[in-house]
Amino acid sequence: MLIEISVLIIAAAFAILVFYLIKTLKAATNSLDKVTQTLQEVQTTIDELSYEVKQTIRNTNDITEDVQHKMKQIDPVMVTVKNLGEALSEVTYAVKEVSAGVISRVKQAKAEKGKNERIQPQMPMTAQDRTFQSYDAAYRESKASNSGKWLKYIDMAAGLWHSFRRQKVR
Repeated sequence: MLIEISVLIIAAAFAILVFYLIKTLKAATNSLDKVTQTLQEVQTTIDELSYEVKQTIRNTNDITEDVQHKMKQIDPVMVTVKNLGEALSEVTYAVKEVSAGVISRVKQAKAEKGKNERIQPQMPMTAQDRTFQSYDAAYRESKASNSGKWLKYIDMAAGLWHSFRRQKVR
């Protein structure tokens, strides 16, 4: 009888073990089903995203190609702007040289005029003499400034022409 009770206990323990094992296997099956479902959803999402990423990359490539094409079209404009900048620099240099020459001539003329005035003794002048002298100075100055302006313009034009010819030779 002891053997029968032992077999009965073993059978009951085995039945309980099988019952809990079946419960555990069902829970594992449910978990694996949920994991499978989640993986399928992730796969679907990845497929959709990969399509969108491919489209984005294609659009980016198209935009890059368009920008490169436009940059190639702008290159001649940039070369022209560079050449214009160089020409303006040379013109500025020529004008600066002309201005320096004119300023030195004016300073030299003033210095000579100052020497001449110092040499001549100052005589007391009447009101009429002062009026004639101021009229002569104004009249001569306006004539001198007009002829001086023409000379300045001619010097500047010659400098510009020289710069232009030098630019064309290059």
